[in-house]
Amino acid sequence: MATYSLRLKNSAEKELAKLPVRVILAIQNDVQVLLNNPFPSGYKKLKGFKNLYRIRSGDYRIIYTLHQQVLTIEIVKIAHRKEAY
Repeated sequence: MATYSLRLKNSAEKELAKLPVRVILAIQNDVQVLLNNPFPSGYKKLKGFKNLYRIRSGDYRIIYTLHQQVLTIEIVKIAHRKEAY
């Protein structure tokens, strides 16, 4: 299986920077897994969107789009589960 490249939207980068270090490390771990397998255990396709998925990282959600033609994953949003949708 091919490894995907990663892009972060500027807004997702800012959201990530505001989080505690332990949460950032957990999210980085989960994103590494995502790069090898864009559909890890527990992923969900978001209803109402053509190409939007989410994975859980503790109490946080990582929302991403997948561009399979160019093997790229773009992180759209990183937010606490209460504010993610």
